[in-house]
Amino acid sequence: MRVVDITSFGAPEVLRLGERARPVPSAGELLIRVAASGVNRPDVLQRTGNYPVPPGASDVPGLEVAGEIVEGDAAALADAGFALGDRVCALLAGGGYAEFAVAPIAQCLPVPAGLSDVEAASLPETFFTVWSNVFMRGRLQAGETLLVQGGTSGIGVTAIQLGKALGATVIVTAGSDDKCASCLQLGADHAINYKTQDFVEEAKRLTGGRGVDVVLDMVAGDYVAREVDCLAEDGRIVIIAVQGGTRAAFNAGLVLRRRLTITGSTLRPRPVAFKGAIARELRERVWPLLAEGCVRPVIHATFDAADAAQAHTLMESGAHVGKIVLTW
Repeated sequence: MRVVDITSFGAPEVLRLGERARPVPSAGELLIRVAASGVNRPDVLQRTGNYPVPPGASDVPGLEVAGEIVEGDAAALADAGFALGDRVCALLAGGGYAEFAVAPIAQCLPVPAGLSDVEAASLPETFFTVWSNVFMRGRLQAGETLLVQGGTSGIGVTAIQLGKALGATVIVTAGSDDKCASCLQLGADHAINYKTQDFVEEAKRLTGGRGVDVVLDMVAGDYVAREVDCLAEDGRIVIIAVQGGTRAAFNAGLVLRRRLTITGSTLRPRPVAFKGAIARELRERVWPLLAEGCVRPVIHATFDAADAAQAHTLMESGAHVGKIVLTW
């Protein structure tokens, strides 16, 4: 099968088509003939040598795919509600930039009604991440306010839509007026241009001085102290990336007085059972919203798999709104 190999750590040009043996599914796994592969920030980090592959995972990049089930134990598939030939999308620990990919059955979901394979391939990484962090870890409830740092990223457009669909007020930050406008079109209640406005002051103003209940933070670094300042009582910060650095200093007195929570997580190394639990909640709570069109994939661009380097260049530019997808 064809794959996109990382030939050495470095710039996007190190991504090149190669050939590997087709993987063989083990017990509890299935084999997917991949139609489309999602591109995500962790793929870029892996390409540059800054995101080690978890033990046992493929060193081929790619954390999400969509396509057709072509191999797997019939009984195990049936127990999960699948059969050979079904269209599925799947969250992977690696190996997604390939014509065939093995996935744990527990981490697979049916392609929602009415969606293409390209649209379905854009779902798993961001939907698993947002659901597990904003709703399971951050405990966002209807009637609360969510602040999303980076509203036009793949994570951001998913968080906006899920937050709104489940009854929250959503405030986002973005780096230009055009990107702020895109966030508002996706359903965000308010958008803050972080280059021209202070998001702390704006978040307090927009909430009447109360502050926000949950912050989804992909920056960390010195953002954490500012996020502590704009949290409401019993507020929660959930850190899912550290693009601004790993070190943060904040006012611990505010954490005590307002009973704040600062937490975070990574998804890729978590066990199949954990990811399977997220998949079950997504299938029950979110997949109906996709089928009904209340929540929709946002695809910025597609590239042939042979042009994966161009896809990574776009990802690193930050010019995209939504997801980038490779096709096979």
